[in-house]
Amino acid sequence: MTQAWLIRAGRAGEREQWALKNGVSGGGFYEVADLAPAATREDVAARVAGGFPGAADGKLQNFTAQLWALRARISKGDLVVMPLKNTPQLAIGRITGDYEYRQEADPTLRHVRPVDWLVTDLPRTAVKQDLLYTLGAFLTICEVKRNDAAYRLEKLAQTGVDPGARSGPAPGPVTPAPGPTPALVDDPDPSEIDIEQYALDRLQSRVIETYAGHGMQRLVAAVLTADGFTCTVPDTGPDGGVDVIAGTGPLGLDEPRLVVQVKSEAGAVGSDVVHQLLGTMSRLQANQGLLVAWGGLTKPAEQIVTQNYFHVRAWSANDLMQAVFRTYDRLSEEIRTELPLKRVWALVEEPG
Repeated sequence: MTQAWLIRAGRAGEREQWALKNGVSGGGFYEVADLAPAATREDVAARVAGGFPGAADGKLQNFTAQLWALRARISKGDLVVMPLKNTPQLAIGRITGDYEYRQEADPTLRHVRPVDWLVTDLPRTAVKQDLLYTLGAFLTICEVKRNDAAYRLEKLAQTGVDPGARSGPAPGPVTPAPGPTPALVDDPDPSEIDIEQYALDRLQSRVIETYAGHGMQRLVAAVLTADGFTCTVPDTGPDGGVDVIAGTGPLGLDEPRLVVQVKSEAGAVGSDVVHQLLGTMSRLQANQGLLVAWGGLTKPAEQIVTQNYFHVRAWSANDLMQAVFRTYDRLSEEIRTELPLKRVWALVEEPG
């Protein structure tokens, strides 16, 4: 049965693009020697202990479980998902080979499995909340089984749509192996979940439920108003590429003059939408454009935005949420009633 694994590529996502470009999992664990000769879990544990002398037993067991999974538990044909740290997207791939230790590589890039990356820009907004929670582990490597994860990740890679968990238990063996069961890294418990990302995913779900479709133009206009713009929101219906018109000054006629296009769908928007925005900016004599793309941009669309750096900005779902957080105290009472938020403080728990 195909299994699904979460494999990260650095605490800050520093190895993500390298992993995608080179068709491998995310590396890391540079302190640990080559695992190719490690035929048993105990062999892996010995190498982990050698790499982290004096470390606490819990940390050693945790790292051993992760590296034993990379070395032996992950199989060719299994799915791997890599949540991207620097964009609100996921990459999904398929394991194509056995464990490799690349001796000549940078020490942080040596422990890998070959991967065929099937999709590298899947918006997080395309994934239902329960599966996002399952993918929220701090761990570098862990199996994800809860909520029919493998089936849903396969469908997401194929169609970009999360079908949700199938009714009834997912197929697969249920008889435990005899004898004591060593600690594994499967479906992490709540203490191992990235609470900040989980909270952000929950908020994004609330936003898309409350402001789906044309309602999101109103939220974007409220944020821009809080930033000092005077905004006009056209009536619903064909908008010709204009969802919000904003300017400064009492009448909204002064520079910077801004045209905003809002796309609230879960999928990434393409280059045609960016070209439409650029054309609308020229037609309305606006010197700046903002594309709010809830599901992010395709690679060609990102390139066009980059080429027009001093004229156009793009906001993903994460960017819009950060703008809401930044301006929340200045938003209208109506918006704050529809989207009630409270700032809280939480202790930062280090993984491992």
